Amino acid sequence: MRFRSKISLSDSATLGSMLDIAFVLIVITALLVVVGLCQPLAAYLKLPPPVLLGVVGLALGGFPALVTHLGWSGETDALAEAFVDLPVSSGTFIYVFLPLLVFEAGIATDVRRMLEDTAPILLLAIVATLISTAVVGLALWPFGRVSLVVCLLLGSVVSTTDPAAVIAIFRDIGAPARLTRLVEGEALLNDAGALLAVIPWVRDDRLAEATLTLALAYGVFVVAERLLHVSGVVAVLAAALTISALGRSRIAPYNWSFMTDLWDQIAFWARSLIFILASILVPKLLGDFDTRDLLLLAVLTAAAFAARAVVLFVLMPLLERVKLTQPISSAYKYAIIWGGLRGALTLVLALGVTENAALDQHAQRFVTVLATGFVLFTLFVNGTTLRLVIAMLGLHRLSPRNQVLRDRVLAVAYAEVADSVRHMGQYHGLAQSSVEQVVEPYQTWIAAADARDEAERLPERERLAIALVALGNQERVLVLETRADQVASQATVQVLLRNADALVEGARSEGRLGYQRAAEGTLSFPPAFRIAYYLYRHFGIQRFVADRLADRVELLLMTRLLVERLISFNDERLSAVFQEERLTDIAREIIEHRRDEVGDALDALRRQYPDYVAALEERVLRQSALRQEMGRYQALFEEGLIPQELYDDLKRGTSGTRAAPRPRFEIGLDTHRLIERLDILSGLDEQQLERVARLLRPRFTVPNERIIRRGDRGDAVFFIASGAVEVRLPARRVRLGSGEFFGEMALLSGRPRQADVFALTYCRLLVLRKADFERFLAANPERRAEINRIAKARLSVNHEDGDRAAESVSN
Repeated sequence: MRFRSKISLSDSATLGSMLDIAFVLIVITALLVVVGLCQPLAAYLKLPPPVLLGVVGLALGGFPALVTHLGWSGETDALAEAFVDLPVSSGTFIYVFLPLLVFEAGIATDVRRMLEDTAPILLLAIVATLISTAVVGLALWPFGRVSLVVCLLLGSVVSTTDPAAVIAIFRDIGAPARLTRLVEGEALLNDAGALLAVIPWVRDDRLAEATLTLALAYGVFVVAERLLHVSGVVAVLAAALTISALGRSRIAPYNWSFMTDLWDQIAFWARSLIFILASILVPKLLGDFDTRDLLLLAVLTAAAFAARAVVLFVLMPLLERVKLTQPISSAYKYAIIWGGLRGALTLVLALGVTENAALDQHAQRFVTVLATGFVLFTLFVNGTTLRLVIAMLGLHRLSPRNQVLRDRVLAVAYAEVADSVRHMGQYHGLAQSSVEQVVEPYQTWIAAADARDEAERLPERERLAIALVALGNQERVLVLETRADQVASQATVQVLLRNADALVEGARSEGRLGYQRAAEGTLSFPPAFRIAYYLYRHFGIQRFVADRLADRVELLLMTRLLVERLISFNDERLSAVFQEERLTDIAREIIEHRRDEVGDALDALRRQYPDYVAALEERVLRQSALRQEMGRYQALFEEGLIPQELYDDLKRGTSGTRAAPRPRFEIGLDTHRLIERLDILSGLDEQQLERVARLLRPRFTVPNERIIRRGDRGDAVFFIASGAVEVRLPARRVRLGSGEFFGEMALLSGRPRQADVFALTYCRLLVLRKADFERFLAANPERRAEINRIAKARLSVNHEDGDRAAESVSN
């Protein structure tokens, strides 16, 4: 008692506050236990988890009324009130849970695949929402006894689908990936760049990387909402999509997997808590629901589904007709209509309406009651039957291509398992009958799959397309391994991933032809190179084009290494999966052709810059050696042969070397060094060479670049320091190489250019303008005589070609 008397008033307040916090934590703990138990229970009952969470939330929300009705009091009453009177508002839901849900949805999204469906996603996300708002508002206006503005407000509240509920069900029942993408993109629609710039500084620390993404989600949301006064949801989604698009190439694959798993867990907690907490509020929001509300709810439901049908069956075909999207089947459209679940987000918006003092009580009741009723209808009617609808529409089945691939992969896996079981039985001396009992189901399935494959055999081009898609997917896996081993730069890894995706899409859409077109596209110069080259040609800036050439060398080198590994993958894995020699031979031929094309492109650079290519190859080999070294250390540690402290010390010893920078690329346009390559200028003394060097201007060209256009006025002569060009005359083509020159005939004769000249390889030229050319000839009589002799010989050959061409035409 004396101890109690010494507690001050402030101490009592602090103690009470601590007890309140502890009580809230106990309630949240209890809710998490409920969430955890609902998952296996939902699987056992074959119910979507959001539906079961909604039922539990309704039960918890209605528990106080039951307690009051039964006349219970005391601790039971306090416990019931604790669940209902938690200190949460619409702001709590929006600021605590919404950034987590949106960010997780963003980083889990395949941005490249979503871009393919940009048009339908925007149609569903923007146009469909506006149409649904208008249709619902206008449908309720004659019956609602409220203003049109309030009806439109209700329409906007119920027009937003809840991706947390819909996608959870879609993923649970195995709906097609594109269907999930469409609904995900509809429901979700830069500071992420700054985060990506910081990530390299944390040195592949997965805990630091995951922490930065969590800070990014909340930071972007608050800054957007409070400081910039723009949509926090859109800002967070944009940041998450940026991380998803670029993070895979900048974050180590293991760290990326850890981060996505962590975000999946965080989003599961947030999604479940927001759903159950919002469901707890339902009995309070529906406290005075009556028969007239039931009629209004029927009108609301019919209008909402009708608006969705109009968008999908009237507006979507227009997009398909103008080829803004791939055709969407009727089955997909029916699934999207029936899958338009409203859930926790709609309840949160309805709760926000009740907290808005600008609306009178009647308007607040109108919006909250109907919105809540509509949520319950979609949850317990659509949600419980969505699995059945998907099955009836046949969307739970794999496509014929995927079915073939699945059967072949399982056949190979089962055969390997059967062999392993037989080996284990023989090694351990187990009874043969026991071994056969285990092996028999696998053998039976393999025989059935072979029979099904013969009966439902796809055409060869379809099977080849499946093989090429598998090769593209394997290439993506190998690229991610390259990132993990730090063999290539982040920019190159990003391009390699993009190329692998293009190969997969090409093979999926057009088979062999699409794959080959995509492979050719990977060898073209990207926009960044074209911009850098434009800056060099017009402003003389060499650094940008040199960096892009370094990127190209690295890209071609890594691509060649990847393609070599793909050949092995084709011979070892694909041949085992498809068990068709002709199919794997065709696939090998395609890959070998690609290897040769990549090799030719790399050799074109190697001939001009052999030292740089050799240095880059040495770097790749060194990084690969370090990877193997690190793998050996890890194996020794896992086998228990070295202790933790020794393993950590070995890792520290190799970490610095693994981050070795890429060598710096130089184009090599030093005029004096290029002059040394020209035989026509050999023999000049040092003073003469210096005078000539002041007249010459170095120039770099890329393959297939037009250097001279036929019919233009001659203004310069070109000396080839390195590389090769092709002179395209009307009757024939002439190739010139290092040490030779071209363009002199127009200067000597004063006539227009008589031929086009294209670079065959990367070239380093020395350009001598017309006035300087004349001064050069005047100062160097011997060189003038040599140039005149070559020009006369070329002119004579051209005349002979012209005479033969004229004779051919007359004949």
